[in-house]
Amino acid sequence: MDYYQSTRETAAALQARQVSAVELLERSIARIERFDRQINAVAVRDFERARAAAQAADAALARGERRPLLGVPFTVKEAFNVAGLPTTWGIPGTGKALAPEDAVVLRRLKAAGAVLIGKTNLALHLADWQSDNPLYGFTRNPWDEGRTPGGSSGGSAAALAAGYVSLEFGSDLAGSLRVPAHCCGIFAHKPTHGLVPMRGFAPPGTPVLSVSADVDLAVVGPMARSAGDLALALDLTAGPDDDRAVAWRLALPAARHGALADFRVLVLDTHPQLPASQAVRAALDRMAERLAKAGCRIARTSPLLPDLARLAATWGTLVEALVGADMPDADSISHRDWVHADRARAVFTHQWRQFFVEFDVILCPVLPTTAFAHDHGEMEKRRIVVDGQAIPYGAQSVWASVATLTGLPATAMPIGLADDGLPVGMQIVGPYLEDRTTLAFAELVEREFGGFVVPPGFEG
Repeated sequence: MDYYQSTRETAAALQARQVSAVELLERSIARIERFDRQINAVAVRDFERARAAAQAADAALARGERRPLLGVPFTVKEAFNVAGLPTTWGIPGTGKALAPEDAVVLRRLKAAGAVLIGKTNLALHLADWQSDNPLYGFTRNPWDEGRTPGGSSGGSAAALAAGYVSLEFGSDLAGSLRVPAHCCGIFAHKPTHGLVPMRGFAPPGTPVLSVSADVDLAVVGPMARSAGDLALALDLTAGPDDDRAVAWRLALPAARHGALADFRVLVLDTHPQLPASQAVRAALDRMAERLAKAGCRIARTSPLLPDLARLAATWGTLVEALVGADMPDADSISHRDWVHADRARAVFTHQWRQFFVEFDVILCPVLPTTAFAHDHGEMEKRRIVVDGQAIPYGAQSVWASVATLTGLPATAMPIGLADDGLPVGMQIVGPYLEDRTTLAFAELVEREFGGFVVPPGFEG
């Protein structure tokens, strides 16, 4: 079997008995053992329990059971609770406490038959666009080992790009799904806020609760090598947590359109607070030209677009409040300031609702450059060079804020290679709770123009 089959293709092969779950698992394990010394994507290996799960999957398949992911191997970001394994977030001294139960997302994927084989590396405290921490070291990009795979879900993206697995799950607050997707040339989906339960995704030492535990601004979501696999994973994991399911049911609207020619698209390649490199703008411009030829209605400006500078500032205030709540030495804000920022967020929510009456999706960059070189110095002193101009490292967050502030869905996908040979991604931002629209658009673009490309050296 091809190491780069999609999850859907793999599940179909298992159901057709073209391959066994045990054979598939052993191929994944061999792949990890072959390549992970050089990229360091899998932080925690859980191979023996995976072998038992694969054997059980084969027995279920032999009995004629049919579940969407029965026998499909997958990995998850280290920050998710996995029963019997530590959850450390890369923090020293946290490795002794073992999680008593799986996170909700894992329970749902396992219920669909998926076989967990390990946990992937991440940024310390989930607070970087690199994936480096004192416990597990740093992860390298399969496209160029001198470059970041992104963060904080960088091990997840690297594992997909290297062909270890076809499905992953990560998280996103400041682009932690979308940035690794851009850097490693894979797909990721930041769901509408609250759509996928976050219970069991929590810092080490956090009490295990029986009620939903969503965090302001943050989400968990799928990562894959195709848009179709993102949609499959979202279908299997979205929906209210147990306490909310007492009264709520999920009924996501269908995608707005089924053909590229019907989409109304706003393309943004510049931000008032951040320059974008020529390489990123050129890739996005090429995509815009292709979409126009395919019949999309393309616009570059709109009076309905909210003030992106003010939006980013509001997002920054709310992030400061969130981070400051758990870090005594961090700057924080008063509750009064938080209320004012939350009211501003409500205004932006209204503006986006009006905007998406006239448009279906926004296409914009994820980062201002392709994957940047590893830099493990003090974050405050780091700089990113954009076409010769040095910018503060933290300024890269503004593109993530476009979707994150008001909880909009955003699908990240690869759109080509830059002159330096590294992938370029774009994010597809859509209306609140219309995740199927951004996912459908990504799938149509992938079908028409291509998507994931295997990194050099990982073909066989």
